Amino acid sequence: MSRNAAEVAATVTDPEMPMLTLADLGVIREVREDGDGVVVTITPTYSGCPAMDEIRADLRRALAGAGYREVEVRTVLAPAWTTDWISAEGRAKLAAAGISPPGQAPRRPAGPVPLMLGTPRPAIACPQCGHPESEQIAAFSATACRELRRCPVCREPFEHVKEI
Repeated sequence: MSRNAAEVAATVTDPEMPMLTLADLGVIREVREDGDGVVVTITPTYSGCPAMDEIRADLRRALAGAGYREVEVRTVLAPAWTTDWISAEGRAKLAAAGISPPGQAPRRPAGPVPLMLGTPRPAIACPQCGHPESEQIAAFSATACRELRRCPVCREPFEHVKEI
């Protein structure tokens, strides 16, 4: 095994946003080697994320390809993943791909989350021309964690990763 398991796991890309690695996205919580085996602990971006089976399979494939005979991928839901876990490098990769990276995730109190209708959001800048504001076209885009927006100046549509 030429590379350690954490290095290998960090190179696996997200199937829904392939410009990001799982490390960029912040879903890898722990990588623990045990002889020729490894246990990887991950937290999904949200509990119903449809990409989780593919993420697990990609991790197993990459680690087996690096010589690890036994690969276990564990999923933990607490603490819940937040877009604040996306690395600065990951945010730069999103922007370079024309996807608006998320701002700071909203702070939520422990316990039940109150429903707040009509709560104003910070402006979302256009990743194409840099105009500081954009308009929402659709609440959902290619994935549930992204929305479709349009710039009022350059008129280009773009995706924005929602703050979670």
